[in-house]
Amino acid sequence: MALKSKQFNDVEESDLWKEYVKTKNSDIRDFFIKKYAPLVKYVAGKVAVGMPHNVEFDDLVSYGTFGLLDAIEKYDPGKEVKFKTYAMTRVRGAIFDELRTIDWIPRSIRQKAKQVEKIIVELENKLGRTVEDEEIA
Repeated sequence: MALKSKQFNDVEESDLWKEYVKTKNSDIRDFFIKKYAPLVKYVAGKVAVGMPHNVEFDDLVSYGTFGLLDAIEKYDPGKEVKFKTYAMTRVRGAIFDELRTIDWIPRSIRQKAKQVEKIIVELENKLGRTVEDEEIA
C-alpha cells in the first residue's frame, strides 16, 4: 500500500496502523504526530491543573510529546485498544516521569512538608495569630 501523505485522511486509521507497523513509514508517523498533537496539549492541561506555578505548561507539552512519539512506536493495533486511549496513558506517564527526574526532593520529604504546612495553618486558625516554631514542634 504505497500511500502519499495527502491520501492518509481518506484511509481507515486501522489500515494506516497496520501499514505503519509493517513499514515504519515516516510519512505515516508524521501524520499520526500531527493528528494526535492536540491530545498531548489536552493531557498536559489536565496535569498542569495540579502543578505548582513554577511548572511551565510548554514544558509539560514537551515532555508529553516524547510520550506520544513513544506511543506511536510501541502501539500494537492487534491488541484492539484505541490508539487515543493508549497514547493518553503514555503521554501522561512521560510527563510524570520527566517531572520526577527533574525533582530532586524525594516524595517522602514533600509529604512531610505538606503535613507541616497543614499543621501550621490549623494552629494559626485556632490561635488567630502567627505561630512560633516551638508551638509547631
